[in-house]
Amino acid sequence: MSTKLFNLKGKVAIVTGGNGGIGLGIARGLADAGADIAVVGRNEAKSKAAVAELAGRGVESVSVVTDVTDKAGVAGMVERVRRELGRVDILVNNAGINIRKPPQSLELEEWTSVIDTNLTSAFLCSKAVHPAMKEAGGGKVINIGSMMSIFGASFAPAYAASKGGIVQFTRACACAWAADNIQANAILPGWIDTDLTKRAREQISGLHERVLARTAAARWGAIDDFAGIAVFLASPASDFVTGTAIPVDGGFSIMG
Repeated sequence: MSTKLFNLKGKVAIVTGGNGGIGLGIARGLADAGADIAVVGRNEAKSKAAVAELAGRGVESVSVVTDVTDKAGVAGMVERVRRELGRVDILVNNAGINIRKPPQSLELEEWTSVIDTNLTSAFLCSKAVHPAMKEAGGGKVINIGSMMSIFGASFAPAYAASKGGIVQFTRACACAWAADNIQANAILPGWIDTDLTKRAREQISGLHERVLARTAAARWGAIDDFAGIAVFLASPASDFVTGTAIPVDGGFSIMG
């Protein structure tokens, strides 16, 4: 198989939440395939560290500090990426938070915060990059869902709603933008070893043991497990793949 199928040299990727966790794992994979990377996040120090690491992989990388729930901020972010890196070919909507409470205990402000960060940001960023991708003759949108896109969880009502919404938003974009040669797909991570899930393990008794018992691979995922799927969905290899939601979960979602 031709390596050109997976070659991202000359492409530019925006990765929201790309300064840590799954976003950093994705950014590493895209950089190793040759893409220049814009790391978008609110923590400037973490983003600068990520940019330095990615630049060390031989690509150009910039940090853009912005609030991805703010329409004007997102517009400015895309404008800056186009100005400094020249184009936008790939968007990874990975920014996310969780507030772990049962539905009856969740405040409206908490619900809104999670929905805005996880779902509305994906809408704003996708809408903002569409003109650049259409002008370039095509593009790739990769949205990060969750096992909560599939399953319910008593402790994550807003998170589950946002991640279920991500899958349906992905399908809507896939249908709407197919004529522009823009493919939109979702990745559904299983239980991955990140700062977010470290807090979950502290807050939810027995979670670690239950995850290992249900995951066919019998381990937690690592952030670098997302490099391959990201390169596939960002590259010409996936030009006829759109509207999908692909679990990357070590078999969690298929264990009986």
